[in-house]
Amino acid sequence: MTVTPLAAHTTDRPTPAFRGRIGRDARSGHYAVPGRYRLHLSTACPDGLRIAVTHSLLRLDTVCPATYLPAVPDCPGGGHSALRPLYDASAHRYPGPATAPVLSDDWSGRIVSTHAPDIMRDLARRFATDGPSLYPCGAESEIEAVERMCAEGIEEAAQRAGSAGQEPRECDIALTTLLENLGALDRWLVGRAYLIRDEVTAADVELWAALVQLDTVHRNHLDAAAVQRIADHPTLWAYARRLAAHPAFGTHLDLDGIARRHHAHCQGLEAAGAAVQILDWASHATRPFRRS
Repeated sequence: MTVTPLAAHTTDRPTPAFRGRIGRDARSGHYAVPGRYRLHLSTACPDGLRIAVTHSLLRLDTVCPATYLPAVPDCPGGGHSALRPLYDASAHRYPGPATAPVLSDDWSGRIVSTHAPDIMRDLARRFATDGPSLYPCGAESEIEAVERMCAEGIEEAAQRAGSAGQEPRECDIALTTLLENLGALDRWLVGRAYLIRDEVTAADVELWAALVQLDTVHRNHLDAAAVQRIADHPTLWAYARRLAAHPAFGTHLDLDGIARRHHAHCQGLEAAGAAVQILDWASHATRPFRRS
């Protein structure tokens, strides 16, 4: 599928502090051993949500256990006190916040990676023996294009469109970019169950998490007319609804946690669009979220 061209700008995803990878054998240092690694994440965070869905799709509960963190970080800068020992063990006097997500090595007590796309790929390629092929052969460029579209053309564009500090013209440009990308996705999904293949892939995980963020967070800072235009993509939102009903997706919808995390850190003004919910996510979740 074609990604709408975007103006050059950086995304809001922070630079990862650690970029280790899990390899195939002992020569790689971090090699794949069931039970050696652990995930630390919050599903109120978009990257944490993506990893949690990937983890469930691949049925890795025992192979790579997950520790779920509170929705709202308890340290300045978005850090979690529970992760501080891992950060300090991994980098002497690490100066930044101990943020999630984290893939850690229980053997060494150190961090392997804090980069969500790498973590998702390593889970799928090094540990998956059951479940769908989330990164099928020949699909890497398509998945990377979807990642860029979600990060820049949906999440960042929506954030800029609703930013109180932006000039009206800049907000209009950002909203146009967002609507163009949503329109392209809506047209592409006509007659399709999934985004790039006949079964679920990492591209669907990426897009679904971006749509959750769009409707539960970014919508709060857009006017009602903009939200109506965003909602006017029925095929796209029907796709999001179908995935929400899938146990690996809907189980991880922490709607209260997303709201608390957003209100704890957001300094923007609530707009009229906050009252115009696009999907009733709670009714499509497979069961109530059980983590705090």
